[in-house]
Amino acid sequence: MNTLVSPLRIRFDEDSFWVDLSDGRVLGVPLAWFPRLLKASPEQREQVRVTTRGLHWEALDEDISIDGLLRGLGDQTTHRKTFAA
Repeated sequence: MNTLVSPLRIRFDEDSFWVDLSDGRVLGVPLAWFPRLLKASPEQREQVRVTTRGLHWEALDEDISIDGLLRGLGDQTTHRKTFAA
């Protein structure tokens, strides 16, 4: 995990969110990567808590790490179905 980079600010448009990082980079992330955010109202999206490690929405039960975003990872809560032979 890159502990030297932390989020400073987050903003939204119709289909993405943008995270300003402490090192000057800006990450653009499709809302489609995070179904809870995609389905949330604009008011719910704005209820984000920004911490040194990531983004948290209490009411949506959504946590997004900056490390995961930097690695290009979307929602990690879905599990692959496995089938017994």
